[in-house]
Amino acid sequence: MNNEEEIRDREIIYRPIGVVRTEFTEQEQTPIQGIFNTAIGTIELLPEFEEGLTEIESFSHLILLYHFDRADGYSLLQRPFLDSENARGIFAIRHFKRPNPIGISIVRLLEVKGNIVRIQGVDILDGTPLLDIKPYVHQFDNREQVSSGWVDDQHLDEIADWNCTPKELRNRQRTHTGSQ
Repeated sequence: MNNEEEIRDREIIYRPIGVVRTEFTEQEQTPIQGIFNTAIGTIELLPEFEEGLTEIESFSHLILLYHFDRADGYSLLQRPFLDSENARGIFAIRHFKRPNPIGISIVRLLEVKGNIVRIQGVDILDGTPLLDIKPYVHQFDNREQVSSGWVDDQHLDEIADWNCTPKELRNRQRTHTGSQ
């Protein structure tokens, strides 16, 4: 498919394989990145996909792909949560308002019981449609000598210390700005 119009007009349809259950019901209260929190959630896989979980419990972490079903619209420039000063291109940040609202999270696998998977380090809204699960394989997924662009200049250690949500981050930035 080389024709730009063909690409633009092509429709791709995915069906959820399950749903993610968490304590988070509002985007403002959801952690910015799962690595900074220990929140526990569950994956409720549709029964017809349960067999696909065979051997998954041998992995410590999973990669989840999901649909940001509550994102409305998108903008090609957004101010990321970690840098409220500068607008960045949507493909240089992980904001949920994207042309194709697909999210990705790496979570710790705690337990598998039938079609229910307990996970930790979740940063996903309750009821989010799950598109796919992949095992995190350190030998394939870890990269050496990585540049993380503008994120390298942020104070991730501070963010990790206070396990931030978008609301907490804005409050912290206001307090920090007001005290200078």
